[in-house]
Parts: sequence; structure tokens; C-alpha cells
Amino acid sequence: MTQESLRELLARVHERLSASGSVDREARALLGTVMRDIERALAPGARTGPGPATLAAATAHAPRLESLAVQFQAGHPGLAELLRQLIDALGKAGI
Repeated sequence: MTQESLRELLARVHERLSASGSVDREARALLGTVMRDIERALAPGARTGPGPATLAAATAHAPRLESLAVQFQAGHPGLAELLRQLIDALGKAGI
């Protein structure tokens, strides 16, 4: 998976989250934190490879993303599926 594919997937998650007004504040805040850490790992300055701290922060979120996917499954199945795709893509990218 390329960085562009990951960025596209992140953009789709952002779109879906923005379109959903019924996601609770705590879940929205946690997802925002996770997304920012992943975006930092993919930032142009990290092209030569994200630094250990940035990579560790992004990697540490996989269990949180899965927890959010489970939480969203009933009310937001599309968002849950995107989160699972993101988890898979990050694993394939080594993040």
C-alpha cells in the first residue's frame, strides 16, 4: 500500500466522520488524535522514514482503532469498515 493510498483512506475516514453528526464527543476526539498521529507518520518530512517516536505513536493506535470500529459497527457500519481497512493498510505499510 502506497502513502497516497493511505492518505486517500484517511481522507475517506475524515469525510465519513464529518458527515456523521451522531458520533459522541469522546469517540470523535479519540479518532481525531489517532488520525493526527497517522498523518504525522505520513507527513512529507517523514518520507525518508518516520522517526521512532512518530512511528510508535501511529502503531500504538491499532488497538484503539479496532475498539472504535467495534463501537461504530452498529450505528456507523461504513465508518467501522473504513477503520478496519485503515488498520489493515497501516499494517501492510509497516506502520
